[in-house]
Amino acid sequence: MSSGETMQNLRVFAATWNVGGQCPNGSLDLSDFLQVRNEHDIYVLGFQEIVPLNAGNVLVLEDNEPAAKWLSLINKSLNGHPSDLDSRGLEITAPFGGSLSFQKPSYKKIKKTFKKINGKRLKSCNCTLEMERQGAIDFCFRCKESKLKPDDSSTEEEDDICPISDALASNDMKYSLLACKQMVGIFVCVWIRKELVQHVGHLRTCCISRGIMGCLGNKGCISVSMSFYQTSFCFICSHLASGEKEGDELRRNLDVIEILKNTQFPRNCKNSRMPDKILDHDQIIWFGDLNYRISLSYDDAKRLVEMENWPALLSKDQLKMEREAGRVFKGWKEGKIYFAPTYKYPLNSDTYYLEGVKISKNKRRTPAWCDRILWRGRGIQQLSYTRKELKFSDHRPVCATFLVQIDVMLKGQKKKVSTLNFHIEDLVPTRSSFNS
Repeated sequence: MSSGETMQNLRVFAATWNVGGQCPNGSLDLSDFLQVRNEHDIYVLGFQEIVPLNAGNVLVLEDNEPAAKWLSLINKSLNGHPSDLDSRGLEITAPFGGSLSFQKPSYKKIKKTFKKINGKRLKSCNCTLEMERQGAIDFCFRCKESKLKPDDSSTEEEDDICPISDALASNDMKYSLLACKQMVGIFVCVWIRKELVQHVGHLRTCCISRGIMGCLGNKGCISVSMSFYQTSFCFICSHLASGEKEGDELRRNLDVIEILKNTQFPRNCKNSRMPDKILDHDQIIWFGDLNYRISLSYDDAKRLVEMENWPALLSKDQLKMEREAGRVFKGWKEGKIYFAPTYKYPLNSDTYYLEGVKISKNKRRTPAWCDRILWRGRGIQQLSYTRKELKFSDHRPVCATFLVQIDVMLKGQKKKVSTLNFHIEDLVPTRSSFNS
């Protein structure tokens, strides 16, 4: 390695949680979920069903209020306190020493509040006039080709993407909200240490709808593409086809295939070498309610669940079998699963629906590992893979932590640092590392 070239390690936290259409209140504590004691450089959080998937939300008007609440709660956990949100009427404290509550926060208002902290107003840019003419709402910032006029300002469409950097980096905040995006019930946000924002570039998003009739946003994905120094990242938050009938796993496979095929990030920068397809990125993390079920009869699955025989149950996991057959996620990796199935629970319960819960036969669900995190790339080491015991919805959230090696080209270097010349072998982590 020549002088000026180096490799750095980046700690990345990724999590997925189907919240079942439940809107949070201010008393929900996310600190343990986000593992705030073990601080990471980047937090990538994906939610599914942040709104009920009814006709009103899917066909008429997207409800943004829950997204605003989730942003406030995440900010509170990562940055230690509600910070500037208090003084702007987005969060209040109950008058009799009770828990934090909300005053009907607006999604756009809270994002604009983030952007205006310390009196700054971040201006995102389209880097070519052609993209501007096409009315693109995806953006690239910190690009040398970008040319903003002094009177440029963000549009309402820009606010929906919300690339937020220095505007959030006030002195008392550890993390800046880099990007957030909602598509019906799917919601993804990316937070980064404020001192690292300056090394992020080419931030773009892409949404793919795979819901009703293959075109509505009740199912599908949101992908976020960005560069960090010379390494390209792609984060995909998805909610795939549901159902536990025989053959439903093929619909989920098709969702993955179509997402990989149709995701196309805009080339906003004229001279950018950033990839426009998911698989062309250096480091990729895919997370979400993938909805793969257990290929066993209800009675056989029930028996294994009652015995807590997770290895036997996992051997019939559809995602595992479909990957091994080479029909989906070929070349991707997933950590060893030592935790119990994450679906399906009654609210505020530790008991699966099949264990003594009175429910009609057509509504019962066999427990399954619906919520998963996979990755692809060179130089990614998974440190942990676990679920958290939050009983807020009918799913348990799943979290993974990674150590990612990135290329850094120091000032004055003219060519890109080469990537690692070896592949990290599949990890065989110890059980203790997944239960920390």
